[in-house]
Amino acid sequence: QVQLVESGGGLVQAGGSLRLSCAASGSIASINTMGWYRQAPGKQRELVAAVTSGGITNYADSVKGRFTISRDNAKNTVYLQMNSLKPEDTAIYSCNARIRGSYNLLTYWGQGTQVTVSA
Repeated sequence: QVQLVESGGGLVQAGGSLRLSCAASGSIASINTMGWYRQAPGKQRELVAAVTSGGITNYADSVKGRFTISRDNAKNTVYLQMNSLKPEDTAIYSCNARIRGSYNLLTYWGQGTQVTVSA
């Protein structure tokens, strides 16, 4: 059984920073791409940032230059450093990972963490 556990959400004023973490645990042989998605009320879920096992990153245009995704392969953990936060960044942030277990390759999701940015 594989689990993704997120931490680091909360309430912050505009211009502030938050760091999200997502740790994968369980029967893991390897982890391919890891990423962060977000969903604001009334909107569709969108990709925020992703990082491959080799360290190649991809960002949504709306967060480029403000957010940084990174991963620690030894800890099976992905991070999202969010700086210069704006009220429009308010959403539930969920991590996502493509994980190879003993017998298969599946996509897993974390439970989500709320990020609220006040004006």
